[in-house]
Amino acid sequence: MKAGLIYTSTTPELIGLVEREVKKDLGSDAELISLTNPEILEEVKRAGYVTKKAAADLITMYMEAIRQGADAILNICSSVGEVADCMQDAAGFLGVPIVRIDEEMCREAVRRGRRIGVMATLETTLAPTKNTILRVARESGRRVELIDGLVEGAFGLDQEQFRRLMLQKAGELQGRADVILLAQGSMAYVEADMEKDTGIITLSSPRFGAAALKRALRRKGL
Repeated sequence: MKAGLIYTSTTPELIGLVEREVKKDLGSDAELISLTNPEILEEVKRAGYVTKKAAADLITMYMEAIRQGADAILNICSSVGEVADCMQDAAGFLGVPIVRIDEEMCREAVRRGRRIGVMATLETTLAPTKNTILRVARESGRRVELIDGLVEGAFGLDQEQFRRLMLQKAGELQGRADVILLAQGSMAYVEADMEKDTGIITLSSPRFGAAALKRALRRKGL
């Protein structure tokens, strides 16, 4: 069994976390094909949206994972998650499902509360994540209220400084949100502390993405 992991961020912490979650769900015998291209996210950040070049480069990475024998692909960057959505017909034809790391997390947020605080350090992550929440809410017949939790001043901080900033920002959502959704996988390490400090249900994507990848492989009989 081979799983393609597609990254636009190359931080060792994120890669290590995602790989641990995937291995936990798929087993240690699963082969991971990890492909990275940080220029895609830089392009999106510069432009403020997913440009055709960024989308084309991401699709090229999907195709490379398939050429290397991937049985399913996990798209790890929420900023470009809608590219994965647009590739679903091609994925079905090729027999290689492309799974978004954040979609099942968004579904869980909709199941758990009406007022959803969405935390991200980038506007380019915030917008597509909110679009996904609204889509899955419509699909489930639920109405939700989205509360922006844009975390400014995060760049250049070490992990502990970032953790403190995240907890401070989450505190502003107390009394306003039923659920906090962490839009970037790199935020996952603060999930437990945030829920403990705020008393608000807090969700991060890596564990949901890994579980969704496992289900996609099971549907293929693997």
